Amino acid sequence: MIAFQDISKTYKVAKRKPGLKAALKSIAKRDYTYIEALKNVSFSIERGEIIGYIGPNGAGKSTTIKILSGILVPTSGNCIILGKTPWSNRIEHVKNIGVVFGQRSQLMWDIPVMDSFELLRDIYRVSESRYKNNLDELIDIFNLEEFINTPVRQLSLGQRMRCEIAASLLHSPQILFLDEPTIGLDAVSKVAVRSFIKRINKENDVTVVLTTHDMGDVEALTDRVMLIGKGRILYDGSFNHIKSKYNTVNILTVDYDTNCELTLPENTQLLSNENGRAVLSIETEKTTVSQVISVLSGSLTVHDIAIQSRPIEEIIAEVYEGFSI
Repeated sequence: MIAFQDISKTYKVAKRKPGLKAALKSIAKRDYTYIEALKNVSFSIERGEIIGYIGPNGAGKSTTIKILSGILVPTSGNCIILGKTPWSNRIEHVKNIGVVFGQRSQLMWDIPVMDSFELLRDIYRVSESRYKNNLDELIDIFNLEEFINTPVRQLSLGQRMRCEIAASLLHSPQILFLDEPTIGLDAVSKVAVRSFIKRINKENDVTVVLTTHDMGDVEALTDRVMLIGKGRILYDGSFNHIKSKYNTVNILTVDYDTNCELTLPENTQLLSNENGRAVLSIETEKTTVSQVISVLSGSLTVHDIAIQSRPIEEIIAEVYEGFSI
């Protein structure tokens, strides 16, 4: 469905030193520096996949999305999406995609949201019946009713992002590119957005490419992740594989009867033990949580057990460090 083949993108950026003299000199002769945003990046995505495309700032995520959506032309390489080259067949290409840039708006700033929706209906030539069905569903899911007739400039960031996502789906795209889609959303809105993405993926087989710094989005939505750093794909595979490889320590909290004596299982470290509550770290490469619980249950009268995995943000940060990015 999506074939991204040996894509490179180099930006030519003018540079000069500060000061009037340097400014005057730059009029006659400019110096340039070249920034390689992407370096021979290749990947393929099948229909119906939800892909987490992650990496630190400046890694090349947004450049990739802009090439996929036809906004940018790469320096070299080729990209085929549904049999079309995005930047060469833009009119036909955009009929099949929806795009949300968290820091950019496709809504008209000074007019009500509904007017922007109707303009997008005309741009995409959506039939009246399909437009009405999609609009009613999106208004209900994202709770847009109370501010859909409000000018965009008067909306909060969270309200605007909900409208942006709705706008990208009015024409029933086959592919959805989401660049930081939940930025500024509260917890309730995030859950609604994630649920809706899962729903359209399952019911309509919509392919989703998600770039975000919110690892909660990635963990909730994706099975496959691509990690990009310094313009190169560093990892392409299962998200669970990353978690299992780097999540080598779990924290176990045990509430037990104070009349019992705690016996520390092998491959664990006692972090604290006060008033019948013990907190242990477990080396999951050497033992399993279930084995530790079994040992503790044999020597203690256990009232409650809580297991805490390492935060996913810490795991991803360690992955970045492993690739020196």
